[in-house]
Amino acid sequence: MAFPKPIELLAPAKNLLCGRAAIVHGADAVYIGGPKFGAREDAGNSIRDIEQLVSEAQIFGVKVYVALNTILYDSELEEASRQIRNLYEAGVDALIIQDLGILEMDLPPLPLHASTQLHNYLPEQLRFLEAVHFKRAVLARELTLKQIRAIRGQTSIELEAFIHGALCVSFSGRCYLSHAIGGRSANRGACAQPCRKRYTLYDADKQIISADQHLLSLKDLNHSHSIKELAEAGVQSLKIEGRLKDIDYVKNITAFYRQKIDAFLEDNPEFQSASAGKVSLGFVANPIKSFNRGATDYFLHGRSKEITSFESPKFLGEDLGVVNKVTTNYFELNTVIKIANNDGLVFISPSGESIGIKVNTAEGTRIFPDRMNGIYSGARVYRNYDHIFKQQLKAELTVRKIGVSIELSETDNGFELKAQDESGVEAQLTRELSKDPARDPVKSKETIHHQLSKTGDSIYVVTAIKTNGTEKYYFQSSVLNGMRRELLDKITKARMIKKTCQVINIPNNFPYPSTHIGYEGNISNRLALQFFRRHGVENPEMAFEKLSEYHGKMVMTTRHCLKFQLGFCPKYGGTKPENFNEPFLLNDGKNELKLDFDCANCVMKVIY
Repeated sequence: MAFPKPIELLAPAKNLLCGRAAIVHGADAVYIGGPKFGAREDAGNSIRDIEQLVSEAQIFGVKVYVALNTILYDSELEEASRQIRNLYEAGVDALIIQDLGILEMDLPPLPLHASTQLHNYLPEQLRFLEAVHFKRAVLARELTLKQIRAIRGQTSIELEAFIHGALCVSFSGRCYLSHAIGGRSANRGACAQPCRKRYTLYDADKQIISADQHLLSLKDLNHSHSIKELAEAGVQSLKIEGRLKDIDYVKNITAFYRQKIDAFLEDNPEFQSASAGKVSLGFVANPIKSFNRGATDYFLHGRSKEITSFESPKFLGEDLGVVNKVTTNYFELNTVIKIANNDGLVFISPSGESIGIKVNTAEGTRIFPDRMNGIYSGARVYRNYDHIFKQQLKAELTVRKIGVSIELSETDNGFELKAQDESGVEAQLTRELSKDPARDPVKSKETIHHQLSKTGDSIYVVTAIKTNGTEKYYFQSSVLNGMRRELLDKITKARMIKKTCQVINIPNNFPYPSTHIGYEGNISNRLALQFFRRHGVENPEMAFEKLSEYHGKMVMTTRHCLKFQLGFCPKYGGTKPENFNEPFLLNDGKNELKLDFDCANCVMKVIY
């Protein structure tokens, strides 16, 4: 008989508070940055905070993964090695890394996850990662379901896939634009997000093809309708992006996907949750109410034009409707959505700018804002701050409870109380008590049920009670309460026993998929050089960040293609305008970038 396959919901945590929120709102695992080297300069956390998060997560069977996924310089190797050892001693469940030089260190037996920064796109890359003892690989976001199935068919490494959040327009780990134009390396956790800027697209003769738009900005990922397909394709972990997002985002998005996954699990018994506890929400989860740039399923179901956000990379929010009347101090909306005082609204100006206003007073569809700010009849209005929703999130009414069944039985000298939680964890205790007959067995049974069911604000909820005939005896309520508390304490202690994971982190010589690798290998230290040479790479190049000259270098490779988006793709249709001559150029007002279209592989390259 096959055991159900666990499906993990993996949520982000900027800090300890966000990690706690992720756990309460249904995460099966949390990923968080360590003190340094976590690919998010502004999201570092102390070892003490991580150790505390591990302790709190463990009660629910929730795992904690730490991102140490920047590339490292030689001067940082010793500090990174100490940090890894400290994280192991703190009890983390895995380390997410990009720099393969880490595999040349004297590592503790800590499971390793290959960051998406390693460009986990081809089956041969995944086979290699498995061979050098990675437990899991975080898949490239650009993969289709067909490609994921092909990877699953060729390797047994655990697969993790992003299901929600911001998208990097470039293949992850292979974007050097931020470093080239501003010295801020994405592979070092300091990306300045030049992809969200406005660009003008020219042809070789400086004729404008598209002016002053966010031509490299993508919508945000949303795979909420594809959970079944991803699970059946072999993805074990479903990941929410957002280690820089605030706690309200973590609560709302984690809760939303918890509900989606629970609904999937209910209809598909061959899968199961990867942790314990059921979530009862204090609000209605809705991803539209958290920061997003619009939703796309990216390339999961093939190429589509519905991936870009050329007009604005900002959060517009919930579409409320159109303005049908404007006066000097209020406007009226054609909407069926209730608007509240203190809501934040946005409209798009005739020039294409997004302009914000705050609702001072809402009288039905008549809105009195803090300032009119140029709003006009016919403007489409969005809500990017829902005041009532935010208050519900802050009320902290959501709880997560572990189901437990309790059984009371008679022994020779007294009574035994047993408990088994939903994960199968058991505990028991016995008491030597006098067996005084109950005057009313029915009332005695009610007392037993009532006292043993009282779990208060603990993490448990009693789902079943068996009395096994003990209702014929009289029990003091205080005795039953004491036995119940002690029993649940025992369950908690049993749940806190850490299961060790035996892993192998011994270097080997398994051949790398290629004998040559350029700067896209992101080799930035002596140990990474040693690693690639060990695995058969001849004369590996150093990372882009180590180059002295960037001009003429490829700084981005992306499946997003401006030819396709603008309607003249030679592969998918559309007619190339005869009056435009290649190469095409992107200009942000300071930098000019050349575009190279690799139509055979259906990718666009950006040259500095």
